[in-house]
Amino acid sequence: MKILVTGGAGFIGSHTCVELLESGYDLVVFDNFYNSKPSVLERIEKIAGRKLKFYEADMTSLASMNRIFDENDIDAVIHFAGYKAVGESVEKPLLYYDNNITGTLNLLKVMRAHGVKKLVFSSSATVYGDPEKVPITEDQPLSVTNPYGRTKLIIEDILRDLYASDGEWSIIMLRYFNPVGGHPSGLLCEDPNGIPNNIMPRIIDTALGRIKNMTVFGDDYPTADGTGVRDYIHVVDLAKGHVKAVGFLCSGHFAEEINLGTGRGYSVLELIRTFEKVNNVSIPYIVTERRHGDIAECYADTSKAFRLLGFKALHGIEDMCRDSYNARIEMLKREGK
Repeated sequence: MKILVTGGAGFIGSHTCVELLESGYDLVVFDNFYNSKPSVLERIEKIAGRKLKFYEADMTSLASMNRIFDENDIDAVIHFAGYKAVGESVEKPLLYYDNNITGTLNLLKVMRAHGVKKLVFSSSATVYGDPEKVPITEDQPLSVTNPYGRTKLIIEDILRDLYASDGEWSIIMLRYFNPVGGHPSGLLCEDPNGIPNNIMPRIIDTALGRIKNMTVFGDDYPTADGTGVRDYIHVVDLAKGHVKAVGFLCSGHFAEEINLGTGRGYSVLELIRTFEKVNNVSIPYIVTERRHGDIAECYADTSKAFRLLGFKALHGIEDMCRDSYNARIEMLKREGK
């Protein structure tokens, strides 16, 4: 089975490529390196011991998408490509709507034209907005608080409409919670271009002295220690969830939304303290006001993922903190930093 992985050089995409190759799938990958690096591709192949076919391409180019499908017999698509920084999306909403939505429409048009109707879409728990209850089930009301999240919800709506119009599609929308960690080989990690936006890279940069103090946004939430609670999932577990999803695509025709998380929430301070303990480092931090749009707590009900995919996250928060730090250290060694 040949899988097209869009955005395959990114953090989640690269780990998923490894798991797919190790599971015997043939891969075609494209990326425009907006928030990733070409060297990741060699490391994917080194870990997996297999080659993949790569295109440097942008999904907003319909011609590029057509070329990839014309030159390869694609059976299914895993769609990661898209801009993903919440803050940037607030500053540049048109950029996000154009890239994420227009690019996805191009991809879907080309898939339909080539008779490829199996898709796993990289969605996000951000589509739940401020959830009415936790743990969050897939049937809860949907709302968003920023343009990034709105692009995810709009694309989900597009996919539901697409399936309603053509029941031959098999679509899984995976709603991720908070991916962290790194590959145990040390060859892959979260390595964003520019200033990190996600919490784990910021914790690591603080531990390494690249950032003077970690910023904790708010300590007055109605949680045990006042800081926001999130469901962190190891990126290797998340990648394995995609392999399970690809297998499920072949079981019928549907459009299903599925949470991928651990079902356990950790506060920001719990994450910081666990990171300090596991890695024997100090993380100085300062508390500032809440960020607009942040919510008190968000963690998954994972029963649907287990029921449909047979998926259950295996890594704990200690593994996530250890693997995140070790992989980042190894990356800096390779780059001589």
